[in-house]
Amino acid sequence: MDLKTLLTTFGVIFLAELGDKTQLATMAFSANSQSRVAVFIGSAGALILTSLLGVIFGSVVHKLFSPQIIKTGAAVLFIGLGLWMLIFPGKG
Repeated sequence: MDLKTLLTTFGVIFLAELGDKTQLATMAFSANSQSRVAVFIGSAGALILTSLLGVIFGSVVHKLFSPQIIKTGAAVLFIGLGLWMLIFPGKG
């Protein structure tokens, strides 16, 4: 196992997840539930499953495209979504 990759992935994902909708939703479920353990297990399980899907999808995409194309595509997608949110802010 590559410890540098593990720690880098942990750090980036941990910081990205702090204060996001997933954490806020988990806090809301916990506040309204008698079983904090059930909320934790459900939330952790969902995060594990989405991470697994990301790894599987990433390994498939890696076989089809070079890392530079993937990075560029991700950047374009994020910029496009940001512009979409600015142009069409929706109802708050």
